[in-house]
Amino acid sequence: MSTPAERMVAEQLRPHGVTDERVLQAMASVPREEFLAPRMRRHAYEDRALAIECGQTISQPLVVALMVQAAAPQADELALEVGTGSGYAAAVLSRLCRRVITIEREPALAEHASETLRRLGFDNVEVAVGDGSEGWPPSAPYHVILVAAAASGVPQALTDQLADGGRMVIPVSVGPDEPQDLRLYVRRAGEVTYRSLFPVLFVPLRTG
Repeated sequence: MSTPAERMVAEQLRPHGVTDERVLQAMASVPREEFLAPRMRRHAYEDRALAIECGQTISQPLVVALMVQAAAPQADELALEVGTGSGYAAAVLSRLCRRVITIEREPALAEHASETLRRLGFDNVEVAVGDGSEGWPPSAPYHVILVAAAASGVPQALTDQLADGGRMVIPVSVGPDEPQDLRLYVRRAGEVTYRSLFPVLFVPLRTG
């Protein structure tokens, strides 16, 4: 008997471009409903973003999977996530790399995510409260940076905190009435280049 998470993998992720078996396995192993308020849990595996506290959202499963797949985290790597929200994406990421630091600007969300992650045994995730556009310098550099909010320009602090060979996946606002452009940035030998992945819709990245 397959679990709701396994059905999500089979019906939403595999048919829509998620091919990395490690990512599929991670998505199947994280109980998405645990990151939602009780009244929202019956919607946990629907193919859409869902509202959480503080006006934030938990991203659509397919978007989480494609972002993680693009960043290609490896087992011995350190990852930074900007925009913890519910903690769901950090949990997925934690299944794929050595350690995850995730930053949330809303203390109430950070505390709730931290409790959820601890309760579920995701003990290689550290939740920090702060301005995500500044990254988290104490643990830099990072092999992987995932940003779950749309920037009008890519914050310099984040590109500075990418390790050599590091990958950052971030939605970038291109125009007021256009979808955001999800981009993969890669640092090699001091040079940072990017390619566009696909259009997305995220909450804006707030700074300061």
